[in-house]
Amino acid sequence: MVSKIIKRTPTKSIKNHRQRQYQRRGRKSPIKNASAAASVVVASINKSIYTCHRRLIKIFSKLVRIATPKKKTPRKKGYQLLEKDQIGAENEKNCNLKKTLFFDERKPLPPLVSSKKKTIFLDLDETLVHSKPNPPPDKYDFIVRPVIDGEKIDFFVLKRPFLDEFLEFLNKEFEIVIFTAGIEEYASLVLDRIDKKGLISHRLYRDSCRELDGKFVKDLAELGRDLNRVVIVDDNPNSYALQPQNAIPIRPFIDDIGDEELKNLIKFFEKFNGVEDMKDIVKVFASSAEEDVK
Repeated sequence: MVSKIIKRTPTKSIKNHRQRQYQRRGRKSPIKNASAAASVVVASINKSIYTCHRRLIKIFSKLVRIATPKKKTPRKKGYQLLEKDQIGAENEKNCNLKKTLFFDERKPLPPLVSSKKKTIFLDLDETLVHSKPNPPPDKYDFIVRPVIDGEKIDFFVLKRPFLDEFLEFLNKEFEIVIFTAGIEEYASLVLDRIDKKGLISHRLYRDSCRELDGKFVKDLAELGRDLNRVVIVDDNPNSYALQPQNAIPIRPFIDDIGDEELKNLIKFFEKFNGVEDMKDIVKVFASSAEEDVK
């Protein structure tokens, strides 16, 4: 009876012998086969989890791109006189945009250095200077040579009479900001020449303008300044089409050496020194201009 039990229960040496036989025949033991199968299952599960995780990341990335509005780059065109209905439609459009979640209210100007000073925006071409490319005119004060589209171009610049005195006077009471529809490559060189004393606080170029129906418009509401303490001097009505109540029109300057527009503006601003609401000054200027026409 004992001998039968011994035959049925293999000893340790017999187990080792059987395992070596499995190895000689190129087969693995049943124990190792089970552990290897378990490893394969775990690896397969990990791979599936990793794949799902990557797919979820891609899906959420697409959702974010769809929800984020893209800012359109304005096309550069010349401008023509705007109609009143176009201006009204643009104002209504602006109000609706401000109600949306993704409206970006741009404020390209830094805060005022002195809260006592008001802000005056000045146009450049035909308001402060007149420039002309080759051939050179009979009268000019200096030459600038900007590189535009890879080509150096000569511009012959004539300063408007009383320009230096005008800037000196304004610097006492105003923060002076040049706001031009000209490109920076050209305008920055002109401003370097006419403002050697550093009287101009800030410079805004074409890229700060808004395009309305193919015309460049200078929207003063987007510049971070109180509109009651702001005035713009410009020869083009399109420039201040959105805020005509803040605008002082000026006659375009070409080459009239006897021009006194800036001199007259100095006298006008002297009369209203200390007035807080610049819109009141604009009203007075407009009424006086109508009387001169009559």
